[in-house]
Amino acid sequence: MRYPATENLEIIRLVEQSHLPAKRTLDMIGVPRTTFYRWYDRYLSLGAAGLEDRPSHPGRVWNRIPDKVRKQIVDLALEQPELSPRELAVRFTDTRRYFVSEASVYRVLKAQDLITSPAFIVIKAADEVHEKTIRPNQLWQTDFTYLKVVGWGWFYLSTILDDYGRYVIAWRLCATMKASDVTATLEDALVASGCDRATVVHRPRLLGDNGSSYISDELADWLAGVGMDHVRGAPRHPQTQGKIERWHQTLKNRILLENYYLPGALEEAVGTFIEHYNHHRYHESLGNLTPADVYLGKAETILERRKEIKARTISKRRLLHRQTAA
Repeated sequence: MRYPATENLEIIRLVEQSHLPAKRTLDMIGVPRTTFYRWYDRYLSLGAAGLEDRPSHPGRVWNRIPDKVRKQIVDLALEQPELSPRELAVRFTDTRRYFVSEASVYRVLKAQDLITSPAFIVIKAADEVHEKTIRPNQLWQTDFTYLKVVGWGWFYLSTILDDYGRYVIAWRLCATMKASDVTATLEDALVASGCDRATVVHRPRLLGDNGSSYISDELADWLAGVGMDHVRGAPRHPQTQGKIERWHQTLKNRILLENYYLPGALEEAVGTFIEHYNHHRYHESLGNLTPADVYLGKAETILERRKEIKARTISKRRLLHRQTAA
């Protein structure tokens, strides 16, 4: 039981003035001896002030982020408000060579009232897939999504997405959803990936849904001609193509914040975001790497560098704590 300082002082005086042994007096009032003598030692050394409650946490935390770094985190958040605490933590670690965790960034921004509710609802997919790809260009996912241009009508974005790295290899903004639009996007993807020139044992497999353009004989003949296998997802089961569906959601959450009145303006917005998505947006499912990092084989080097930065940062904080405490 926790007693206020005034009661602690009264108990000490009661024991001091009692004609009974201290043990019997303490037993009668129900105070453990170890507790009493802890109070008494503090009272003898510090007086009545020593009986006041003291915080249980230490005065200094050895791993506390320095105030200078906290200000830099806030400045980065103000410069790039579109980044989440997770993305800010990774961006800060990569650019400033100083490790901060997502939780630390969240607490710093929360203290500055810079945390807001998300503007959209995130739909989370299953945690794992049954058959994972193990290398780039093993499986490509493809699909169309609808985008509207005011006064012009609907346009259709055809995308080729690498399943392993979630890298957008090729895309086209089309006026139709014909098989020829799919094959044109695939030709762009083969050129961009180098698969049209390199000698490989297996060409990428193509994963599509059961739309008319994907089940057409025209597409089947074209794929056979370039040596690509084609697999299709189960009907009414979009989770099979969960990665490209999630890509469509990510794209629309960003570019549909504005209206577009010319197809060229929409195409420019799509291209700008794809550049950002491929090369600058940290993907949580990729270990906070960008799709380009994974697709281009840089993942292992970057993760090792981050590990070294974290070790150096923790070592510096521990040293700073020791110097301050000395």
